[in-house]
Amino acid sequence: MSDISTTAAKKPGWRTLARSLRNPKSGFMALFGFASGLPFALFLGTLYAWFTEAEVDLETMGVFSLIGLAYSFQFLWSPLVDKIDIPVLRRLGKRKQWIAPAQLLLGIILVTMSLLDPRSSIGLFSLLAGIGAFASATQDIAINAWRIDIADEEATIDILSTVYQMGFRLSSLVGGALGLIIAARIGWPQTYVMLGMILLAIGIVGLFAPDAGKFRTIIAAGDEIDELYQPGELLPNIRKWGLLAVGLLWAWAIGTVLVFMVRSMTALPEDRPNPTEFTATYGPLIVIATIVLPAFVAAWLVKLRREGRHVIPVEGGAESRAGQVTDHFYRALVLPLVEFVGRMGWSLVLILALVLTYRICDSIWGTFAYPFYLGELGYTNDEVAFASKFFGIGAIILGLAVGGWLIVVFGRMLTLTLGAALSAATNLLYADMAVGGATMSAVSHAIGFTWAVEQFGGTERLARLMITIGGENLAIGIAGAAYIAWLSSIVAKGYSAVQYALLASLTLLVGTLGRGALGQMIEERGYYFVFVFTALIGVIAVVLCVLEWIREARAGRASGVVAPELAEAAPAE
Repeated sequence: MSDISTTAAKKPGWRTLARSLRNPKSGFMALFGFASGLPFALFLGTLYAWFTEAEVDLETMGVFSLIGLAYSFQFLWSPLVDKIDIPVLRRLGKRKQWIAPAQLLLGIILVTMSLLDPRSSIGLFSLLAGIGAFASATQDIAINAWRIDIADEEATIDILSTVYQMGFRLSSLVGGALGLIIAARIGWPQTYVMLGMILLAIGIVGLFAPDAGKFRTIIAAGDEIDELYQPGELLPNIRKWGLLAVGLLWAWAIGTVLVFMVRSMTALPEDRPNPTEFTATYGPLIVIATIVLPAFVAAWLVKLRREGRHVIPVEGGAESRAGQVTDHFYRALVLPLVEFVGRMGWSLVLILALVLTYRICDSIWGTFAYPFYLGELGYTNDEVAFASKFFGIGAIILGLAVGGWLIVVFGRMLTLTLGAALSAATNLLYADMAVGGATMSAVSHAIGFTWAVEQFGGTERLARLMITIGGENLAIGIAGAAYIAWLSSIVAKGYSAVQYALLASLTLLVGTLGRGALGQMIEERGYYFVFVFTALIGVIAVVLCVLEWIREARAGRASGVVAPELAEAAPAE
């Protein structure tokens, strides 16, 4: 009872939230979130507007979509980011040694691109954009791991995750909509110089951010290797078999991506593979090869260790260390999975199911948003841009703020469950829009939103679209704050880069598998049916959230720790 009382007395509230936001880690997290989102917006969005103005042909733009693979498959090199230190830079810290140079490199690339003419220097543009996308995806791996590693009781993982997303969303506004506005006034080269200088400044400021963990090199990590040779650990030969199986699967995945990129860069335009088809076809296979099948290998290794089979005996003497190179690869590639599977056990099935379904409503339907707004509903480009890019992003940021507050006051799992329910329900808003939007118009009139929009020269139709997008994005913000916080909370700090990157990549599997079927369903049944259907699918995520809530509550009781949202009622601070 005393444990419960103590936990209740420490139940977080407004003061806890204020302390977390005042913590310097939160400020650096906001900067890193901004630095993470800005290159993504510039390389995969705004750059195409520059190309269009420079009259670059569409085939060349299609090749540029290849750089998106760096973000889709960033988990393939996450073990290197997790385990290899950069000479000289390793003194910055385990994560900052990757974050700082990536940000500085990105700033230099953007400034360099501003000095080039896209039409006459398209080859160099392609090279710079490719390097930039790789650097951007690498910094994302390191930033996500940094957030998990440096979280503490004051700068909690929940607050840091929320602040990160707010910075990310703000940068998408700056690099996207505001970038277009600025470029129309001062030109694209000047715009990219300005945004590149911002990244350079963040890279310099980021040098002073705190870091967690001492640096470790792939050569001088003797203490880590010693752990593998303690009594009760798996025999070296067994570890090698596990490494061989996982290594072959990862080698196939990496080789598949590399072959596709080489073919795309060297083949004639008519012979180039389609990036969208490649992602849809091979994306799920790559995720299965790098996550699902290795998870079974990890489960086998965990089973052997728990049963005491093929392990180093207590009285067996020292094992040979001749294979230390393979030991390093085992630690980087296999051990993160072994740790996660061993810690979660059969709960891993529930966790993977929740990861696969939580963002299914918006991750699948997002591809068809513009066809729905422009084609089905007949809105103009300007109306959609204002409603989705300006008002919509503002609604997401507000949702993130509300989600962060809900997490602090009511707990992570309640907010996660509420976010899933709201995300599912907001699909019904679009279902109403698909049949005329009478309900959304009534709501807009009732709360005075239509009147407010009309005072600024808008129309009733625009108000209806804005309140629909705003409602959905508010739910996305709340759900996003809780989801990233939950995902960050279930990975181990020692293996945060690999485990987080692998779990986050499962969203790719949902999107690529679902979009083709959803497109066909829209053609056959119409948008109204699809929105109702996706709302029902969202209910699955709500049920899984409740089951995960129960699992975490039971795990907390078993370990003597009571989750804040399950503690005895106590007034918020």
